[in-house]
Amino acid sequence: MRKINLTRVLVFSIHSWLGLITGIFLLLLGLSGSGLVFLKEIDQAVHAELLTVKPADKRLPLDSFYRKITRSHPHIKGIAWLNPDAAPDRAYEFRLYQNDGKISTYDLGMVSMNPYTGIVLREGNLKDFNTGFIHWLIQFHWSFQLGLPGLLMATVFGITMLVSIATGLIIYRKYIWKVLTFRTGINWKNRNTIASGLHRVVGVWALAFNLIIFFTGFWMNIFAFDPAYWQKQTIPCPANTLAVQPLDKLLSQAYEKMPGLIPLSVYLPTQPGVDFKVSGTLKNQNPLFQGGNSVSFDVVSGQLTAIKRFSEKSLWDKIETTFFPLHTGNFGGIPVKILYVLIGLLPGLLSVTGFMLWWRKIK
Repeated sequence: MRKINLTRVLVFSIHSWLGLITGIFLLLLGLSGSGLVFLKEIDQAVHAELLTVKPADKRLPLDSFYRKITRSHPHIKGIAWLNPDAAPDRAYEFRLYQNDGKISTYDLGMVSMNPYTGIVLREGNLKDFNTGFIHWLIQFHWSFQLGLPGLLMATVFGITMLVSIATGLIIYRKYIWKVLTFRTGINWKNRNTIASGLHRVVGVWALAFNLIIFFTGFWMNIFAFDPAYWQKQTIPCPANTLAVQPLDKLLSQAYEKMPGLIPLSVYLPTQPGVDFKVSGTLKNQNPLFQGGNSVSFDVVSGQLTAIKRFSEKSLWDKIETTFFPLHTGNFGGIPVKILYVLIGLLPGLLSVTGFMLWWRKIK
């Protein structure tokens, strides 16, 4: 009996201290993540006048945007065209992958351009507010705007949240079925009973969601533990080595090689040995598997280097393909996004109620 009690005390201590140490950061991750669920919608609404363009007869070739960006940014790791499926009245959005040789900065930038004139509509780094608060929030969510140390922190907090979930399961194991069957609820007698009830009920109902969100976030950031990755970030990016082959030709060939491909992103390489890559989904494919198809070409020879289809992937690769949609909530339309916003606030609520329970115990 004494051994059981000691184990219970240890589990409760781990659960409490993890919550206290990481609570504020989990609150920030939850709030920023909820805000990013409607990233595109918020960005378009706030910057509607800036990002809405007047359609013309013909859009400029992709090569013209590639050359213009690389002239103004002569030392970048690569470029991602984020909206190759843009509506006729929408600006093109390009993500810039940079490296200034400092681990204190997480070097993401972006450029928005008029697809008919090539005029730059906005440009800047995600560490400042030149491209808008919502894009600053992207980098904050991934790294707290603290560079690689912040990225590592966010990854570690994913682990601590998973441990908190596991210890919470042990502590509240007798209540799980009661909560799910509505046989226990919240005692509204005073703030202490309210905090206790909320922590228990919210924790149980948010269990599956928190497991998915924090595991997928941890897994997508697991490279933060790789010393080789940190070493690479201490070397400033060399001068660009541009593609030899016309990018528009490679884009057309990608559609020929994979009929029915609906592009969601196009990677434009700026360094040697990196392929031109078109990634997307297929018609009638479940949005949860939207990143499982791609076509790649060598930008020097123009030769096809890879064709990857979701249907041909291994079981683990198929599961891993779902991690980004599951983490961001962009697989089920507006209803799923609203659900993600609401449930995404729950880790913060758990942090607050957990602190109240700890403070009551201390008093």
